[in-house]
Amino acid sequence: MDSIIVRGNGPLKGQIPIAGAKNACLTLMPATLLSEEPLTLTNAPRLSDIKTMAALLESLGAEVTSLQDGKVLAMSSHDLTSSHADYDIVRKMRASNLVLGPLLARTGHAEVSLPGGCAIGARPMDLHIFGLEKLGAEIELREGYLHAKAPRGLKGAEIDLAFASVGATENILMAATLARGSTVIRNAAREPEIVDLATCLRAMGAQIEGDGTSEIVVQGVDRLHGATHPVVADRIELGTYMLAPAFCGGEVECLGGRLDLVGAFVEKLHDAGIDVEETKAGLKVARRNGRVKAVDITTQPFPGFPTDLQAQMMALLSTAEGTSVLEEKIFENRFMHAPELMRMGAEIEVHGGTATVRGVDRLRGAPVMATDLRASVSLILAGLAAEGETVVSRVYHLDRGYERVEEKLGNVGAHIERVRET
Repeated sequence: MDSIIVRGNGPLKGQIPIAGAKNACLTLMPATLLSEEPLTLTNAPRLSDIKTMAALLESLGAEVTSLQDGKVLAMSSHDLTSSHADYDIVRKMRASNLVLGPLLARTGHAEVSLPGGCAIGARPMDLHIFGLEKLGAEIELREGYLHAKAPRGLKGAEIDLAFASVGATENILMAATLARGSTVIRNAAREPEIVDLATCLRAMGAQIEGDGTSEIVVQGVDRLHGATHPVVADRIELGTYMLAPAFCGGEVECLGGRLDLVGAFVEKLHDAGIDVEETKAGLKVARRNGRVKAVDITTQPFPGFPTDLQAQMMALLSTAEGTSVLEEKIFENRFMHAPELMRMGAEIEVHGGTATVRGVDRLRGAPVMATDLRASVSLILAGLAAEGETVVSRVYHLDRGYERVEEKLGNVGAHIERVRET
């Protein structure tokens, strides 16, 4: 199992290109199931999760071809052979459940295993099921699989979500594109990944309005056609690399970064003493003189502070001047990185969904273990600011969400290397 070794670092300098969004691409790929014609995605990230989704689509009979070193995905679902999403594939990744809505809409039936992924909370399928049943689907859980059918086809409906779930909004949105009549999704998620999906679906011929707001209206069509669509920049990778100079000092330009993707995050950076400047090519980030300042964080659905940047921010605030309070409002069990940061000298107290972080002058390098995707990169960032050497094990989590992290950080001056176990 690979490990990453990080050594305490001086100032960083240079540019980091931001990849296409993992969460957007994993949503866009199942959209190929909605049409017999090809769907091509450009600016695709090169990640293990993308390969897992490709394997799942291929198991259903879709064709997925990786081009241009993985940055282009050419897909075709002209001849689907199965509507059974097997546990052996689905268990590896939460986003696998996003084939449920498209399969139902296209074929009228689907068998999808309950999904897996990072162990950061239950993240139940209740809202997915609720919305699809509103559209006319009949769904029951048997032996770990959701057995869904729409014997009379899907029909537009008014759907009021109890929580602005990203996954449920995506599944319902895709299914509604081929449903008869009009569908209204209220309390819809507003994330950029939802907007990106709607943009792609419109390019395929869907009639969608209101994406990016809490109410999305879909007028169903008889069929969708092919399209070519660029994947939006990854706002979580963007936020992660924006933090690198906050740990080490220096100045880093994140190529392809956009302020509208990370507005609430940038506000907290400003409060902590980190400058963010918009450039023609992206966003330039530099830490002001001295230690960063303590700030309080509450994770919220977009456009609030993203839960997927909470671990990275906790690592930074471990070295801040003062005491910070972080409240996790999205997922339970998402402070598992706190004990690992404490091994490096951080002073953190966790009570339920709240963590109190008292900043220390400096972290110390230590052997630590990644517990999930975002925790893994938070430990790498912490290692950049620590005295001595930090060894991060179980970095297979990292490869699910960050492409070539050693190369990107190394190119701006970070002391980082991967140790591959043979």
